[in-house]
Amino acid sequence: MKIDKNIIKELTDYLNEFNLTEIEYTDKDTKIKVSKSVSSNSNQVLNVPSSSPAINENKPKSISGIEVTSPIIGTAYHAPEPGAKKFLELGKKIKKGDTIMIVEAMKTMNHVPSTADGVVKKICVEDGQPVEFGQTIVILN
Repeated sequence: MKIDKNIIKELTDYLNEFNLTEIEYTDKDTKIKVSKSVSSNSNQVLNVPSSSPAINENKPKSISGIEVTSPIIGTAYHAPEPGAKKFLELGKKIKKGDTIMIVEAMKTMNHVPSTADGVVKKICVEDGQPVEFGQTIVILN
């Protein structure tokens, strides 16, 4: 089996870019897992997410409703391309299955479908902001 060093390099870049300690990639019968050990600066690394506004908005306490979460880690985009019409706006009615955002991961644009019918109550991430798996991206009424 020949290992593609470019994939390992790209996964390592994602570890650093998103402050992750581990990432895994699977393609057919190939599975690559890249991880890094936490050094003596672990307090600094662990404190970074708690001060990040994106993480604090992950679970809004003052707004209740149906939370739509990111199915993958990556970069969230509100429109299919720069300058195009956004998928969502506050107050817009959407149906289950409608594309609400795109999350780019490993240079692949992944359309994120709504998991429920509803009206957009809050958009929890900014355009171009990194998102984590399971992070709330939209709240529906």
